[in-house]
Amino acid sequence: YAEEIAANYSPSFVSLMSLILARILNRVYDGIVFQHAETLQQVAAGKEIIYVPCHRSTMDDILLPFAIYQRGYAIPHIAAGLNLNLPIVGRLLRKGGTFFIRRSFRGNALYTVVFMKYLAAIMARGHPIEYFIEGGRSRTGRLLPPMTGMLSMTVRSYLREPRRPAVFVPVYFGYERLIEARTYIGELSGKPKEKESVRGLLRGIVRILRQRLGHVYVNLGEPIYLERLLDRYGPGWRERTFDDQNRPPWVNALVDELALSIMRNINGAATVTPINLLAVILLATPRQALLEADLLRQIDTLVAVLRAIPYSNRVTIAHEEARRTVDYGVELGVVL
Repeated sequence: YAEEIAANYSPSFVSLMSLILARILNRVYDGIVFQHAETLQQVAAGKEIIYVPCHRSTMDDILLPFAIYQRGYAIPHIAAGLNLNLPIVGRLLRKGGTFFIRRSFRGNALYTVVFMKYLAAIMARGHPIEYFIEGGRSRTGRLLPPMTGMLSMTVRSYLREPRRPAVFVPVYFGYERLIEARTYIGELSGKPKEKESVRGLLRGIVRILRQRLGHVYVNLGEPIYLERLLDRYGPGWRERTFDDQNRPPWVNALVDELALSIMRNINGAATVTPINLLAVILLATPRQALLEADLLRQIDTLVAVLRAIPYSNRVTIAHEEARRTVDYGVELGVVL
């Protein structure tokens, strides 16, 4: 079980892949915009960082570590489904810091213990961790209900060995175009999900290199400090000893609040892109068509509302000029 789970991080491999990915990503994206990066300066020193992104695309696994590494920070150990442990691919992913997790632990107490011990070990060593709070990818762009299994194990592992303060950093991914768009439409129409394979991965890489995907936004949300929640839910927790047989009754309530706070902070770090504005307006009109003057006026109205009543101070608007928004949509081929 330990060999099935564990990463095999290689700094030289990560350094090499950062150069290769820089060429690929700069080719398919017009720009990778990493916003609120100053958050890392606030939380990096002496903290155990747990990145908890939303999950929109397979590119999520690459973009966050790439953006972090480009700014001189250690990339996180990333939890991935065991279905991605493909021949050759799985070995390379492990060298990049990926560790693998089964979809269900039910009925296997030994696997549960081994996984939690591994999670506690990498946290105790100070390695940052990343896992997707929704579990799987959203096919609609809306956030899925949070999956609390990994959160619960993280909290319990921390309670057993709280060497350094733990902080959760929500992450928002904003795409103007998804590489899986056609696949998602097919699945929403009833087609079964394709099983991961090396052949499918290679086809996906070729498809990516042929596309122009616009900009992608990687935004860090407001961090959430675990110790503050522990002080509220379990006063005196620092003086207690926790183990597998000593699970405090308040952990479930703490994890539920933590999960909801993460989801709110992901939404609170959103970027409103030109494609978002065009989609909101055109999809609500008959036949998805509108006079240009009316379209420009509605864009101005939406931007004015967003500026007057912002969801949070971390929400950003990519383009505030209506004409520039329409021209960009035409340039990407989403508006004719």
